[in-house]
Amino acid sequence: MKKSIIVSALVIGTTFSFALDLGSIAKGVMENISDNKTTTSNTTSTVNSNLDNATISNGLKEALKNGVSFATTELGKSDGYLNNKSVKIPLPDNIKTIESVIRKAGGDKMADDLINSMNSAASKAAPKTAEIFVDAIDKMSLTDAQKILNGGDTAATEYFKKNTTSSLKEAIKPIIEETMKENEVAGYYDTLNNYYQSSAKGLIDTSSVTNLAKNFGVDSYLPGNSNQNLDDYVTSKAIDGLFTIIAQKEAAIRKNPAEQTSSILKEVFGK
Repeated sequence: MKKSIIVSALVIGTTFSFALDLGSIAKGVMENISDNKTTTSNTTSTVNSNLDNATISNGLKEALKNGVSFATTELGKSDGYLNNKSVKIPLPDNIKTIESVIRKAGGDKMADDLINSMNSAASKAAPKTAEIFVDAIDKMSLTDAQKILNGGDTAATEYFKKNTTSSLKEAIKPIIEETMKENEVAGYYDTLNNYYQSSAKGLIDTSSVTNLAKNFGVDSYLPGNSNQNLDDYVTSKAIDGLFTIIAQKEAAIRKNPAEQTSSILKEVFGK
């Protein structure tokens, strides 16, 4: 009975807040390391410009591979996503807007279980992505490497986004789908989405409801036409998290001598 009340509260709340705003994968992914510019004079370490292009390219590739290894290992651990604030997957925006209502209605466990299940699914999928990243790095041309070296903090992320996103989705979405099915809590999200698509959308589309929302100043919370399910959301966020950690590790290698653990990294990024 309690669950029915909670789900009802979710449905009612979601009717006025079902708008997903996921954004692009790369948008904001480097915010935590915006001060680690490798091409400016205020960094601890810059690329050694006296080296030939092939050596510099190989150094960058090794730095990126180290980042991939670190990201897939750390995020692949139990609670790897959940315990990392920079990549923890939150409730989808459409549910997050009514999270306080859910919790006040006694839905703490439901919300927490959903968050835990999403992050657990992402952690199970993370190790499966390593080969995809490494393949993209191996195929990187000298021109690509130079663009990344000279392109600032988001250049590597943009390269990976262009060359790996499709393959990453293909590889990890089935794992996420399987993991999410293991926990029935994940079904609450799809229940809400299905309810909106089959029932609530018609109500919201009526001009009277729209006008009422405008009169109360809440028309911006009316649901959109997104039909993205939870698996798609978690897949996107999981990839986003991998990009973030890889980029953080690359920035650390460029800046911190302690992270330059091989001769080529020292040669390329050391003083």
